[in-house]
Amino acid sequence: MKLARIGHKRAERPAILHSDGTYRDISGLVPDLAGESLTDTGLAAIRSADLSALPVLDPVRFGPCVGQVGKFICIGLNYADHAAESGMQVPPEPVVFMKATSAITGPNDNVRIPKGSQKTDWEVELGVVIGKEARYIDESEALDHVAGYCVVNDLSERAFQTEHAGQWVKGKSADTFGPIGPWLVTRDEVPDPQNLKLWLEVDGKRVQNGSTRTMVYGVAFTVAYLSRFMSLQPGDIISTGTPPGVGMGFKPDPVYLKEGQTLHLGVEGLGEQTQKTIAWNG
Repeated sequence: MKLARIGHKRAERPAILHSDGTYRDISGLVPDLAGESLTDTGLAAIRSADLSALPVLDPVRFGPCVGQVGKFICIGLNYADHAAESGMQVPPEPVVFMKATSAITGPNDNVRIPKGSQKTDWEVELGVVIGKEARYIDESEALDHVAGYCVVNDLSERAFQTEHAGQWVKGKSADTFGPIGPWLVTRDEVPDPQNLKLWLEVDGKRVQNGSTRTMVYGVAFTVAYLSRFMSLQPGDIISTGTPPGVGMGFKPDPVYLKEGQTLHLGVEGLGEQTQKTIAWNG
């Protein structure tokens, strides 16, 4: 299933992409694409419904494909070639950091360049949405705890991230720095999360062109690994790292985002995002 949240900000309704190409309102089946609605039981209620009898929604806007996210967990330097372009070593264990949930926005909403930013960067990533509570699980069972997958743009302000003391979270958490969606694609439609192409363009130029095959730590390992340090709850999102081609890695000089640019990105089978960059005016 391809699930979405459609509507104006803070008024999104859960929806499913019907085989006839329309989006059907499933708010009578689940209150939102969040929490218990993302468990196997919640998804089964959607899957068993007569979708043709449900109201059609006009896709005026795609909101974040998951609502009420509890944790937004990110994995850093998870592609060896991206670590190299960043001038860093491949880590002996996954690099884990958090992104503030207030950064989450719709897949096609504007991206605001933060005040004082000179180094706002892009990162297309595979997002993993948890559907079943996970604590101390084995890698062999990890994918059973996944509800589905989505596109994430893990936008980053590199100066805030690496040139200020402390953790990376400061460079990752600005408002609009977490576009997710357009769809949450359930795991039955993604038989191998380690065989997906992902790409990103800036103003029509392809700058990232990778595959999840080259991840250092795959999805199953990552989910199991994280469950050793924190419980994972339905609706939590894990952003699994980016392939090479980020602005920070351009040689001889890095290239960063400015007002008035267009980002276009996607992950195979999970949909595409388009964002315009605007100046911070709040």
